[in-house]
Amino acid sequence: MTQVIWIVAAVLITFSVGYVGYSKYLSQFVDLDDSRETPAHKYEDGQEYVPSKKPVLLGHHFSSIAGGAPIVGPITAGAIWGWVPALAWVAIGNPLMGAVHDFVSLSGSMRHEGKSIGYIIGEYVGERGKNLLLWFAFLTIILVVAVFALVVGIVLNAFPSAATASFVYIALAVVFGFYLYQLDGPFIPGTVVFVAGVFAGVWFGINNPIALFPAVEAGAYPEGTIVLLGFLGNGAWLPGATLEASAILTPNVAAWVPTILIYAAVASALPVWTLLQPRDYLSSFLLYAGVGGALIAIIAGTLLGTASQPLVVADSIAAFEGFLGVPAVSPFPLFPMLFVTIACGTISGFHSLVSSGTTAKQLNKESDARLIGYGGMLGEGLLAAVALSTLAVAGGAEAAAGGGIGGALPNFASGGGIILTSLGIPASFGAPFMALVLVSFLLTSTDTAARLGRYMMEEIIGTPGSGTDTGLSGDLDSFARGRYTNPIIQCGLGYVLVISGEWATLWTLFGGANQLLAALALLTATVWLANWDESKQLVSTGVPMVLMVSITILGISWVAFKEQLYDQLIMGGASGLGAQISASVRIVLALVLMYLALSLVKIGYDNISNVRGGSGATPEPSDD
Repeated sequence: MTQVIWIVAAVLITFSVGYVGYSKYLSQFVDLDDSRETPAHKYEDGQEYVPSKKPVLLGHHFSSIAGGAPIVGPITAGAIWGWVPALAWVAIGNPLMGAVHDFVSLSGSMRHEGKSIGYIIGEYVGERGKNLLLWFAFLTIILVVAVFALVVGIVLNAFPSAATASFVYIALAVVFGFYLYQLDGPFIPGTVVFVAGVFAGVWFGINNPIALFPAVEAGAYPEGTIVLLGFLGNGAWLPGATLEASAILTPNVAAWVPTILIYAAVASALPVWTLLQPRDYLSSFLLYAGVGGALIAIIAGTLLGTASQPLVVADSIAAFEGFLGVPAVSPFPLFPMLFVTIACGTISGFHSLVSSGTTAKQLNKESDARLIGYGGMLGEGLLAAVALSTLAVAGGAEAAAGGGIGGALPNFASGGGIILTSLGIPASFGAPFMALVLVSFLLTSTDTAARLGRYMMEEIIGTPGSGTDTGLSGDLDSFARGRYTNPIIQCGLGYVLVISGEWATLWTLFGGANQLLAALALLTATVWLANWDESKQLVSTGVPMVLMVSITILGISWVAFKEQLYDQLIMGGASGLGAQISASVRIVLALVLMYLALSLVKIGYDNISNVRGGSGATPEPSDD
């Protein structure tokens, strides 16, 4: 039987080569220079532009980009097509495409006042290109907020101990932020004390699990779970809630979703030092412990034989399931659907919004971009490898049968618990801990996404200064971009998507939209480099961009024309008017995404052709 350690070894080898060699070359290629003032220092305002220590910013960045997708994607793909194709896409695609994407997005934003990729491309191709990309990004952000809030609700329902621990570390983060930025407390002693508090919160959560509403079936919660809102009944009255045990949106999940969205709206409106920076920094220790601990446990369990169960690929997970995957699910062709199913973990457009949204505004010096941008993405690839390892250990029947969210989350927690037994950690502790690790990823990504959505709207409408408009003046433009009001718009729309059931309709397009955004971010970087200096090579960003545009357009076309138009409408798979309308909406959304992407590619190609052909300007990059 194949040992799981080979999954880990593959990514460690390719990632090490990528960071030591390729990232060093890219750093010289974009001319990282610590003598150049970063936007965080030039525009420091205590709100959005805040110079940050490298480990603090790395914790924020890694926590923000590593959401649920690098867990759900690899597990789902591994269960459908086998673990070898999933591993190959992560091990090869991440250092050559995803890490490059994140690094150039961060570096490009840093050279353009910390502005978004939409602003950057607008500098070179005009207002239309900028607005197309910004609207594309804003709509994608709403999908991110909705889907992540739903997944957090599912995890907190499955592991009530993670809910308690999450409340503890959020409270600790607020105190830590006050300690660092208002009391100017010493950094290292504070880190030791507050990180210890976070891990103590894990123990407290395991012993004091909480839920909002009663479980729909007996024995679903651990013994001693505190039901906070049980006095309000069973929660069946909540919008979108159902009492069916097999349903995703049970009353407890339906209550957690708006709770998480309210949290995201509030957190995204606060100054970054208040919650975002300290919370992400503290939670990064959970994330490092979860990912790093699992990697060490796999190595120790294999080489030292310390695992309670053999760490081998389960019989239910094949190395390769064939081009169309397992027969238990609808046939999906490996090409191009594998590359859309595994987005985060290999390459993700959402990362370009984080890199050019919050992270670029907090870089203390330019050389930090190498570790945070390129290295941070490699860290997410390690998370994808851990997720694939948990699937291999736990077995894939549940993932194949449930698919997506329903199969991925139980496998990650239960498989992670098995892996951690190699370090002497009982599975009864390891599984809830891995669930908390997942929640930590998701919470940070959700409120960061809401903050990024505000940035997008600020640039679409125009604003006198990032974060200065509260949105309470009564003006419509002010309301749309306001620090307090814009998150309400995003989270409100996200909530409607979840409770109406539209999240299920849009789920398969989420990966496509995310990957198209990655292609457009690479296009933006290629345009920037072409306009910077005609001697700059465009292969590092241009080739991944062409590949991602081609693959994603094919993937979205499959979703629109095969799954929806042919299967649902022509062949009658959509029974009833509601299902037919749903299928039609997916087709329209797919066509809109493809139109926006191809229009931007045409605009970018024309700019590059003009510049490299000698008919365009070649401005030097600057911070102005």
